[in-house]
Amino acid sequence: MNFKAERIHIAIAGGIIGIISVALVLLGNPANMGFCLACFIRDTAGGLGLHRAEAVQYIRPEVIGLVLGAMILSMARGEFAPRGGSAPVTRFFIAFFVMVGALMFLGCPFRMVLRLAGGDLNAVVGLVGFLVGIAAGVFFLKNGYSLKRTYKQTMVEGLSLPIVQLVLLILLVSAPAFIFFTAEGPGAKHAAVIYSLGAGLIVGALAQYTRLCMVGGFRDIILFREPKLLIGFCMIFLTALTGNLLFGKFHLGFADQPVAHTDSLWNFLGMVLAGLGCTMLGGCPLRQMVMAGEGNADSAVSYLGLLVGAAFCHNFGLAASGKGPTPNGKIAVIIGLVVLVCIAFMNTFGKKEERS
Repeated sequence: MNFKAERIHIAIAGGIIGIISVALVLLGNPANMGFCLACFIRDTAGGLGLHRAEAVQYIRPEVIGLVLGAMILSMARGEFAPRGGSAPVTRFFIAFFVMVGALMFLGCPFRMVLRLAGGDLNAVVGLVGFLVGIAAGVFFLKNGYSLKRTYKQTMVEGLSLPIVQLVLLILLVSAPAFIFFTAEGPGAKHAAVIYSLGAGLIVGALAQYTRLCMVGGFRDIILFREPKLLIGFCMIFLTALTGNLLFGKFHLGFADQPVAHTDSLWNFLGMVLAGLGCTMLGGCPLRQMVMAGEGNADSAVSYLGLLVGAAFCHNFGLAASGKGPTPNGKIAVIIGLVVLVCIAFMNTFGKKEERS
Protein backbone atom coordinates (compact mmCIF):
# COMPACT_ATOMS: atom_id res chain seq x y z
CA MET A 1 0.00 0.00 0.00
CA ASN A 2 1.42 3.40 -0.96
CA PHE A 3 1.62 6.32 1.47
CA LYS A 4 -1.30 8.19 -0.11
CA ALA A 5 -3.67 5.23 0.09
CA GLU A 6 -2.53 4.50 3.64
CA ARG A 7 -3.30 8.04 4.74
CA ILE A 8 -6.71 7.91 3.07
CA HIS A 9 -7.54 4.68 4.89
CA ILE A 10 -6.44 6.18 8.21
CA ALA A 11 -8.56 9.29 7.57
CA ILE A 12 -11.63 7.18 6.73
CA ALA A 13 -11.12 5.00 9.81
CA GLY A 14 -10.77 8.09 12.01
CA GLY A 15 -13.96 9.56 10.56
CA ILE A 16 -15.89 6.35 11.25
CA ILE A 17 -14.56 6.16 14.82
CA GLY A 18 -15.54 9.77 15.43
CA ILE A 19 -19.09 9.07 14.23
CA ILE A 20 -19.28 5.98 16.44
CA SER A 21 -18.12 8.00 19.44
CA VAL A 22 -20.89 10.56 18.98
CA ALA A 23 -23.45 7.82 18.35
CA LEU A 24 -22.56 6.06 21.62
CA VAL A 25 -23.23 9.28 23.54
CA LEU A 26 -26.60 9.65 21.81
CA LEU A 27 -27.35 6.02 22.69
CA GLY A 28 -26.61 6.52 26.38
CA ASN A 29 -22.89 6.87 27.15
CA PRO A 30 -21.82 9.87 29.29
CA ALA A 31 -21.27 13.16 27.45
CA ASN A 32 -17.83 13.49 25.79
CA MET A 33 -17.26 9.82 26.66
CA GLY A 34 -18.29 7.93 23.58
CA PHE A 35 -14.99 6.10 23.91
CA CYS A 36 -12.51 6.35 26.77
CA LEU A 37 -10.26 3.43 27.58
CA ALA A 38 -9.22 4.77 30.97
CA CYS A 39 -12.82 5.45 32.02
CA PHE A 40 -14.10 2.14 30.67
CA ILE A 41 -11.36 0.08 32.32
CA ARG A 42 -12.06 1.98 35.56
CA ASP A 43 -15.77 1.13 35.27
CA THR A 44 -14.93 -2.51 34.55
CA ALA A 45 -12.74 -2.66 37.65
CA GLY A 46 -15.71 -1.39 39.62
CA GLY A 47 -18.07 -3.87 38.00
CA LEU A 48 -15.78 -6.68 39.15
CA GLY A 49 -15.77 -5.27 42.68
CA LEU A 50 -12.10 -4.32 42.59
CA HIS A 51 -13.15 -0.90 43.87
CA ARG A 52 -16.36 0.21 45.56
CA ALA A 53 -16.92 3.64 44.04
CA GLU A 54 -20.61 3.10 43.36
CA ALA A 55 -20.84 5.77 40.65
CA VAL A 56 -18.46 3.94 38.29
CA GLN A 57 -19.23 0.20 38.33
CA TYR A 58 -20.12 -1.39 35.00
CA ILE A 59 -18.31 -3.92 32.81
CA ARG A 60 -17.93 -1.89 29.62
CA PRO A 61 -18.59 -3.88 26.41
CA GLU A 62 -16.60 -1.36 24.34
CA VAL A 63 -13.30 -2.65 25.78
CA ILE A 64 -14.39 -6.24 25.24
CA GLY A 65 -15.28 -5.51 21.63
CA LEU A 66 -12.08 -3.54 21.05
CA VAL A 67 -9.84 -6.46 22.03
CA LEU A 68 -11.94 -9.06 20.21
CA GLY A 69 -12.27 -6.92 17.08
CA ALA A 70 -8.50 -6.51 16.91
CA MET A 71 -8.04 -10.25 17.47
CA ILE A 72 -10.53 -11.27 14.77
CA LEU A 73 -9.08 -8.99 12.10
CA SER A 74 -5.46 -9.79 12.99
CA MET A 75 -6.23 -13.49 12.63
CA ALA A 76 -8.00 -12.89 9.32
CA ARG A 77 -4.98 -10.94 8.04
CA GLY A 78 -2.45 -13.47 9.32
CA GLU A 79 -1.05 -10.93 11.79
CA PHE A 80 -1.98 -12.62 15.06
CA ALA A 81 1.40 -13.37 16.63
CA PRO A 82 1.74 -14.37 20.30
CA ARG A 83 4.79 -12.63 21.71
CA GLY A 84 5.98 -11.07 24.94
CA GLY A 85 8.63 -11.13 27.64
CA SER A 86 9.73 -7.51 27.34
CA ALA A 87 10.07 -6.37 30.98
CA PRO A 88 6.50 -7.36 31.98
CA VAL A 89 6.76 -6.21 35.61
CA THR A 90 8.16 -2.82 34.57
CA ARG A 91 5.37 -2.48 32.02
CA PHE A 92 2.79 -3.26 34.70
CA PHE A 93 3.98 -0.39 36.89
CA ILE A 94 4.29 2.04 33.98
CA ALA A 95 0.68 1.25 32.98
CA PHE A 96 -0.38 1.61 36.63
CA PHE A 97 0.92 5.19 36.67
CA VAL A 98 -0.53 5.93 33.24
CA MET A 99 -3.92 5.24 34.82
CA VAL A 100 -3.06 7.49 37.78
CA GLY A 101 -2.35 10.32 35.34
CA ALA A 102 -5.44 9.60 33.22
CA LEU A 103 -7.74 9.58 36.26
CA MET A 104 -6.25 12.87 37.42
CA PHE A 105 -7.21 14.35 34.04
CA LEU A 106 -10.38 12.21 33.88
CA GLY A 107 -9.76 10.61 30.53
CA CYS A 108 -7.34 8.80 28.26
CA PRO A 109 -5.86 10.43 25.10
CA PHE A 110 -8.90 9.22 23.13
CA ARG A 111 -11.31 10.98 25.49
CA MET A 112 -9.08 14.06 25.45
CA VAL A 113 -9.83 14.39 21.71
CA LEU A 114 -13.54 13.83 22.34
CA ARG A 115 -13.54 16.42 25.13
CA LEU A 116 -11.95 18.90 22.73
CA ALA A 117 -14.63 18.07 20.17
CA GLY A 118 -17.26 18.77 22.82
CA GLY A 119 -15.85 22.24 23.55
CA ASP A 120 -14.11 21.37 26.84
CA LEU A 121 -11.18 23.79 27.00
CA ASN A 122 -9.69 21.91 29.96
CA ALA A 123 -8.70 19.33 27.36
CA VAL A 124 -6.47 21.93 25.69
CA VAL A 125 -4.47 22.11 28.93
CA GLY A 126 -4.41 18.31 29.01
CA LEU A 127 -3.20 18.18 25.40
CA VAL A 128 -0.28 20.50 26.19
CA GLY A 129 0.67 18.29 29.13
CA PHE A 130 0.34 15.20 26.97
CA LEU A 131 2.71 16.66 24.39
CA VAL A 132 5.23 17.57 27.10
CA GLY A 133 5.09 13.98 28.39
CA ILE A 134 5.59 12.56 24.90
CA ALA A 135 8.48 14.94 24.25
CA ALA A 136 10.14 13.76 27.47
CA GLY A 137 9.63 10.16 26.39
CA VAL A 138 11.07 10.86 22.94
CA PHE A 139 14.15 12.35 24.61
CA PHE A 140 14.79 8.98 26.25
CA LEU A 141 13.98 7.10 23.03
CA LYS A 142 16.56 9.16 21.14
CA ASN A 143 19.14 8.24 23.76
CA GLY A 144 18.48 4.52 23.54
CA TYR A 145 15.55 3.80 25.87
CA SER A 146 14.33 0.24 25.50
CA LEU A 147 12.54 -2.43 27.55
CA LYS A 148 14.37 -5.07 25.49
CA ARG A 149 13.02 -7.39 22.84
CA THR A 150 9.94 -9.59 22.85
CA TYR A 151 9.96 -13.34 22.30
CA LYS A 152 7.63 -15.79 20.60
CA GLN A 153 5.02 -17.08 23.05
CA THR A 154 2.52 -19.91 23.08
CA MET A 155 -0.98 -19.52 21.65
CA VAL A 156 -2.34 -19.66 25.20
CA GLU A 157 -0.34 -16.56 26.11
CA GLY A 158 -1.53 -14.71 23.02
CA LEU A 159 -5.18 -15.59 23.62
CA SER A 160 -5.14 -14.88 27.35
CA LEU A 161 -6.64 -11.40 27.31
CA PRO A 162 -9.21 -12.11 24.56
CA ILE A 163 -10.39 -15.10 26.61
CA VAL A 164 -10.66 -12.90 29.70
CA GLN A 165 -12.75 -10.45 27.69
CA LEU A 166 -15.10 -13.24 26.61
CA VAL A 167 -15.52 -14.23 30.26
CA LEU A 168 -16.28 -10.62 31.14
CA LEU A 169 -18.92 -10.51 28.41
CA ILE A 170 -20.58 -13.62 29.85
CA LEU A 171 -20.54 -12.06 33.31
CA LEU A 172 -22.01 -8.82 31.98
CA VAL A 173 -24.87 -10.54 30.17
CA SER A 174 -25.62 -13.11 32.88
CA ALA A 175 -25.28 -10.50 35.68
CA PRO A 176 -24.53 -12.81 38.62
CA ALA A 177 -24.92 -11.41 42.13
CA PHE A 178 -21.19 -10.76 42.60
CA ILE A 179 -21.02 -8.36 39.62
CA PHE A 180 -21.72 -4.69 40.42
CA PHE A 181 -23.88 -2.32 38.38
CA THR A 182 -24.06 1.42 39.07
CA ALA A 183 -27.56 2.66 39.84
CA GLU A 184 -26.78 6.36 39.51
CA GLY A 185 -23.74 8.14 38.08
CA PRO A 186 -21.45 7.82 35.02
CA GLY A 187 -21.42 4.03 35.31
CA ALA A 188 -25.21 3.95 34.91
CA LYS A 189 -24.99 5.86 31.63
CA HIS A 190 -24.31 3.44 28.83
CA ALA A 191 -25.61 2.33 25.47
CA ALA A 192 -27.23 -1.08 25.18
CA VAL A 193 -24.77 -3.96 25.33
CA ILE A 194 -25.28 -4.93 21.69
CA TYR A 195 -24.52 -1.40 20.47
CA SER A 196 -21.51 -0.94 22.75
CA LEU A 197 -20.08 -4.34 21.84
CA GLY A 198 -20.63 -3.74 18.14
CA ALA A 199 -18.98 -0.33 18.38
CA GLY A 200 -16.00 -1.86 20.15
CA LEU A 201 -15.64 -4.57 17.52
CA ILE A 202 -15.62 -1.99 14.71
CA VAL A 203 -13.20 0.37 16.47
CA GLY A 204 -10.92 -2.55 17.37
CA ALA A 205 -10.83 -3.77 13.77
CA LEU A 206 -10.24 -0.28 12.35
CA ALA A 207 -7.50 0.47 14.89
CA GLN A 208 -5.83 -2.85 14.13
CA TYR A 209 -5.92 -2.21 10.39
CA THR A 210 -4.59 1.34 10.59
CA ARG A 211 -2.30 1.04 13.67
CA LEU A 212 -4.00 4.11 15.16
CA CYS A 213 -2.15 5.49 18.18
CA MET A 214 -2.13 9.09 19.37
CA VAL A 215 1.19 8.69 21.17
CA GLY A 216 2.68 7.04 18.11
CA GLY A 217 1.35 9.87 15.97
CA PHE A 218 3.05 12.62 17.96
CA ARG A 219 6.19 10.49 18.39
CA ASP A 220 6.44 9.96 14.63
CA ILE A 221 5.96 13.69 14.01
CA ILE A 222 8.85 14.50 16.36
CA LEU A 223 11.19 11.73 15.20
CA PHE A 224 10.38 11.29 11.51
CA ARG A 225 8.14 14.24 10.52
CA GLU A 226 5.51 11.63 9.58
CA PRO A 227 1.91 12.77 10.26
CA LYS A 228 -0.11 9.77 9.04
CA LEU A 229 -1.18 8.41 12.46
CA LEU A 230 -2.31 11.86 13.60
CA ILE A 231 -4.53 12.15 10.52
CA GLY A 232 -6.82 9.55 12.06
CA PHE A 233 -7.20 11.49 15.31
CA CYS A 234 -7.74 14.74 13.42
CA MET A 235 -10.62 13.04 11.63
CA ILE A 236 -11.98 11.70 14.93
CA PHE A 237 -11.94 15.28 16.23
CA LEU A 238 -13.57 16.75 13.11
CA THR A 239 -16.36 14.19 12.83
CA ALA A 240 -17.04 14.24 16.58
CA LEU A 241 -17.07 18.05 16.52
CA THR A 242 -19.51 18.03 13.60
CA GLY A 243 -21.75 15.53 15.35
CA ASN A 244 -21.71 17.49 18.61
CA LEU A 245 -22.64 20.68 16.77
CA LEU A 246 -25.46 18.96 14.91
CA PHE A 247 -26.96 17.38 18.01
CA GLY A 248 -26.44 20.26 20.43
CA LYS A 249 -23.70 18.52 22.41
CA PHE A 250 -21.05 21.24 21.93
CA HIS A 251 -20.49 23.51 24.94
CA LEU A 252 -17.43 25.76 24.73
CA GLY A 253 -15.68 26.71 27.95
CA PHE A 254 -13.83 25.51 31.03
CA ALA A 255 -16.63 25.35 33.59
CA ASP A 256 -19.53 22.91 33.87
CA GLN A 257 -18.07 20.35 31.48
CA PRO A 258 -19.25 16.73 31.91
CA VAL A 259 -17.01 14.50 34.06
CA ALA A 260 -14.23 17.10 34.15
CA HIS A 261 -12.61 19.58 36.53
CA THR A 262 -11.03 22.99 35.97
CA ASP A 263 -7.76 22.65 37.90
CA SER A 264 -5.37 23.42 35.05
CA LEU A 265 -2.15 22.52 36.87
CA TRP A 266 -3.29 18.99 37.66
CA ASN A 267 -4.97 18.46 34.30
CA PHE A 268 -1.59 19.37 32.82
CA LEU A 269 0.51 17.21 35.15
CA GLY A 270 -1.86 14.27 34.90
CA MET A 271 -1.44 14.17 31.15
CA VAL A 272 2.32 14.73 31.38
CA LEU A 273 2.39 11.51 33.40
CA ALA A 274 0.10 9.72 30.95
CA GLY A 275 2.05 10.95 27.91
CA LEU A 276 5.41 9.93 29.33
CA GLY A 277 4.13 6.52 30.43
CA CYS A 278 2.43 5.77 27.12
CA THR A 279 5.58 6.67 25.21
CA MET A 280 7.59 4.35 27.45
CA LEU A 281 5.07 1.56 26.85
CA GLY A 282 5.15 2.10 23.10
CA GLY A 283 1.53 3.15 22.67
CA CYS A 284 -1.56 4.75 24.19
CA PRO A 285 -4.24 2.63 25.94
CA LEU A 286 -6.08 2.21 22.63
CA ARG A 287 -2.96 0.83 20.98
CA GLN A 288 -2.20 -1.40 23.98
CA MET A 289 -5.66 -3.00 23.80
CA VAL A 290 -5.31 -3.56 20.05
CA MET A 291 -1.86 -5.14 20.45
CA ALA A 292 -3.23 -7.37 23.21
CA GLY A 293 -5.87 -8.50 20.73
CA GLU A 294 -3.06 -9.28 18.26
CA GLY A 295 -1.49 -11.67 20.79
CA ASN A 296 0.95 -9.33 22.53
CA ALA A 297 1.24 -10.62 26.10
CA ASP A 298 3.16 -7.50 27.19
CA SER A 299 0.17 -5.37 26.20
CA ALA A 300 -2.05 -7.75 28.15
CA VAL A 301 0.16 -7.02 31.17
CA SER A 302 -0.30 -3.31 30.45
CA TYR A 303 -4.07 -3.87 30.55
CA LEU A 304 -3.69 -5.47 33.98
CA GLY A 305 -1.59 -2.51 35.12
CA LEU A 306 -4.32 -0.11 33.97
CA LEU A 307 -7.02 -2.22 35.65
CA VAL A 308 -5.19 -2.45 38.98
CA GLY A 309 -4.25 1.23 38.73
CA ALA A 310 -7.91 2.17 38.33
CA ALA A 311 -8.92 0.06 41.31
CA PHE A 312 -6.10 1.48 43.42
CA CYS A 313 -7.03 5.06 42.50
CA HIS A 314 -10.61 4.64 43.68
CA ASN A 315 -9.79 2.56 46.74
CA PHE A 316 -7.27 5.10 48.01
CA GLY A 317 -8.81 8.37 46.88
CA LEU A 318 -6.38 9.18 44.08
CA ALA A 319 -8.87 9.76 41.27
CA ALA A 320 -10.09 13.28 40.56
CA SER A 321 -13.77 14.13 40.19
CA GLY A 322 -15.80 17.00 38.83
CA LYS A 323 -14.95 18.84 42.05
CA GLY A 324 -11.24 18.62 41.33
CA PRO A 325 -8.18 16.57 42.29
CA THR A 326 -7.71 15.03 45.71
CA PRO A 327 -4.63 15.62 47.91
CA ASN A 328 -3.77 11.91 47.62
CA GLY A 329 -4.11 12.11 43.84
CA LYS A 330 -1.69 15.03 43.64
CA ILE A 331 0.89 13.10 45.66
CA ALA A 332 0.39 10.02 43.46
CA VAL A 333 0.97 12.00 40.26
CA ILE A 334 4.24 13.43 41.60
CA ILE A 335 5.35 9.98 42.75
CA GLY A 336 4.42 8.61 39.33
CA LEU A 337 6.49 11.20 37.51
CA VAL A 338 9.50 10.45 39.71
CA VAL A 339 9.11 6.68 39.28
CA LEU A 340 8.72 6.86 35.50
CA VAL A 341 11.70 9.18 35.08
CA CYS A 342 13.79 6.76 37.16
CA ILE A 343 12.62 3.79 35.06
CA ALA A 344 13.33 5.71 31.85
CA PHE A 345 16.75 6.79 33.08
CA MET A 346 17.78 3.27 34.13
CA ASN A 347 16.58 1.77 30.83
CA THR A 348 18.44 4.42 28.84
CA PHE A 349 21.62 5.66 30.49
CA GLY A 350 21.94 2.71 32.88
CA LYS A 351 22.28 0.39 29.90
CA LYS A 352 24.97 2.57 28.40
CA GLU A 353 26.93 2.30 31.62
CA GLU A 354 26.56 -1.50 31.59
CA ARG A 355 27.94 -1.69 28.04
CA SER A 356 30.88 0.61 28.72
